[in-house]
Amino acid sequence: MLAARIHAREDLRIDTMAMPEPGPGEVLLRLGAGGICGSDLHYYHEGRNGSFVVREPLIPGHEASAIVEATGPGVTRVKRGDRVAVSPSHACGRCEACREGREQLCSHMRFLGSASLFPHVQGLFRERFVMGERQCYPVEGDITLGELAFAEPLAVGLHAVHRGGSLAGKSVLVTGAGTIGCLTVMAARLAGARKVTASDVLDRPLEQASRAGADVTLRADREAGAFASPRFDVCYEASGSLAALASCMSAVKRGGIVVQVGTLPHEALPFVVNDVMAKEIDLRGAFRWGIEFDWAVDYLASRRVDVRPLLSGQYPLKDAVAAFAAAADKSRSTKVQVVCA
Repeated sequence: MLAARIHAREDLRIDTMAMPEPGPGEVLLRLGAGGICGSDLHYYHEGRNGSFVVREPLIPGHEASAIVEATGPGVTRVKRGDRVAVSPSHACGRCEACREGREQLCSHMRFLGSASLFPHVQGLFRERFVMGERQCYPVEGDITLGELAFAEPLAVGLHAVHRGGSLAGKSVLVTGAGTIGCLTVMAARLAGARKVTASDVLDRPLEQASRAGADVTLRADREAGAFASPRFDVCYEASGSLAALASCMSAVKRGGIVVQVGTLPHEALPFVVNDVMAKEIDLRGAFRWGIEFDWAVDYLASRRVDVRPLLSGQYPLKDAVAAFAAAADKSRSTKVQVVCA
């Protein structure tokens, strides 16, 4: 079978690998669609994602849908032919964080397509792969495999909004209008935000944010004055830009909340914290997701959240290099996926 593997910075190859077989409690899956995430792009273009460095060939990909091809002994959750959303998170279930219901902070997390551990945890950009049955979420209805692959990034947006507290009647700013930013806009709408503003430095992402439900869009590079006065109750920084985080700190009201969602550069960063003190700002992180994955699958299956406008294109797995190039061009792409031809 074929698999896309990152061997080093800007060195992605389509390699041939042995076909896996499911063991007890496991499921053999054929890739339906796999979304290219910002972290995948970091691994490809930089050879690292934050502090996680590629030290051996890495199969990227953690946003995926699939079709069940076979099941191992004891599997009851899915059957052959089922369409499933694939959870890339394999928490230990035993550490303190897991016992407190915060599995995304698991001390022994194995997250697919990640170089956080060595040997690396291989991802989903391959024709077939084996998963534990509890990581497979079967769905029915007319939802497409492309839509279903949005479960993981939608869960990120839902978790970010969850971390921001109650949004009923609140004014919200989302900086960065890529996939996660747009899905955070949708999640804020679901949570009852009164007004949602999205900012970016490109026009196309802002157009997508409007389609996702943003009431106001701002060109951050042209309308810096819009962030000078504190007028937002909650700000979500989804771009991974220090300048955007500074805008959030300036634009959030006294006593407001800023949630860092995007991955900032891995170098040490200068950061003025006086606003945190003087405005009593709550600065919070949002890392991956927990129970929100379950919510995301339900929202997608019912089309309570419609992600179809965010899907920019699909490429056969053998053309993964072209897919990564398209995904990196934010002037023409929001979410690009690879599919099993």
